[in-house]
Amino acid sequence: MTALGDVLTWLRCPLCHQPFDLVDSSLVCPSKHTYDVARQGYVNLLGRGAPANADTAEMVAARDRFLSAGHYQSITDAVAAAVPHAHRLVDVGAGPGHHLAGVLTQLSGARGLAVDVSVPACRRAARTHPRMASVVADTWAGLPMADGCVDAVLCIFAPRNPAEFARILSDDGVVVVVLPQPDHLAELRRSHALMDVGTAKLEKLVRASGDQLQLVSTTMVSRDLELTQQESTDLVAMGPNAFHATTTVPASRVRLSVACLTLKKKLN
Repeated sequence: MTALGDVLTWLRCPLCHQPFDLVDSSLVCPSKHTYDVARQGYVNLLGRGAPANADTAEMVAARDRFLSAGHYQSITDAVAAAVPHAHRLVDVGAGPGHHLAGVLTQLSGARGLAVDVSVPACRRAARTHPRMASVVADTWAGLPMADGCVDAVLCIFAPRNPAEFARILSDDGVVVVVLPQPDHLAELRRSHALMDVGTAKLEKLVRASGDQLQLVSTTMVSRDLELTQQESTDLVAMGPNAFHATTTVPASRVRLSVACLTLKKKLN
């Protein structure tokens, strides 16, 4: 529970927006709203059941296997390079917390919070790194966090809420967003009729963030991946395609192609 205590001042009650105290194994606000800390170390601040599209335990396990093999290490490295001086980081839509853990490993003394709407994801994230806490919450409903409480917001292949990102970000902090490009995993998408990436994602993000955040830099990350049958199957099974495709995927060669965007808060 040490990691959760380290980020306690960042958290706010989702009902009354007051700060928490850690009382025994529960978070308690001045209005006595109480949230028990699970034995694995995460706390559920969602206040309702997870949505139907939340990652399942099987999806989380597939993602953990795939990411642990190092295929997306170049993404982790690009994100870490964008936040070299951050001490307080939150990864929104963190899944099992692999990328945040990798960034924390490269930033001595930094602390992190993994936020995801999936209970299985947060359960695993809570055990991923000693300086990382984990909270179940919904980005769209509003993050249960204090204004200006973090130096960096990470959003890697996850839903984006620019207004909330700007609210919790310190004035000199940054938001780092990783977006798939049109040719990302194109080989698998063509051969297995997977969900399309969509076009002009970068431009849409910049437009949607215009009132709160401004783009300061973009780093393109691309490489070819040689995947075994298990790794190819896990790659499909770890994301939203898992709801649409359940077949075993043969060994494959695919292209990793993403944009890593760094944005800063617009100040009045």
